[in-house]
Amino acid sequence: MRLLVQRSLVSKVEVGAKTTGSIDKGLVLLVGFTHGDNEDDINRLVKKVLNLRIFDDENGVMNKSVLDVNGQILSISQFTLYADSKKGNRPSYVNALGSEEAKKLYELFNEKLKEHLKVETGIFGAEMKVSITNDGPVTILLESE
Repeated sequence: MRLLVQRSLVSKVEVGAKTTGSIDKGLVLLVGFTHGDNEDDINRLVKKVLNLRIFDDENGVMNKSVLDVNGQILSISQFTLYADSKKGNRPSYVNALGSEEAKKLYELFNEKLKEHLKVETGIFGAEMKVSITNDGPVTILLESE
């Protein structure tokens, strides 16, 4: 499981001409799954995301979590996080989990996050347009073990 975490001031996702998710201050998560990912991986990364101290405190030090700042999450499924471009110019996606299994894990991941704060999403498997106002910029890659 891979998560690209971006601290955001305001972000949204559109499918067609319709906004399917939008947030104010919080995190944008680009979420990808690979073979062997499971609920334990999800639990670890949910805990990490919720407690990752990447928001500024009153002294301008990144010392607060998304929970501490009452932030929101925009979660976007992104199988391309598992692209392999070592050979040639066309990336291979053989390391990305198949869509049926990945969708189940993605939905479980979002449900676990929703137990703690507001979570908005795109539409799994859809062609999406994601607008991110990255704050900082702060971008961190998290991976399951």
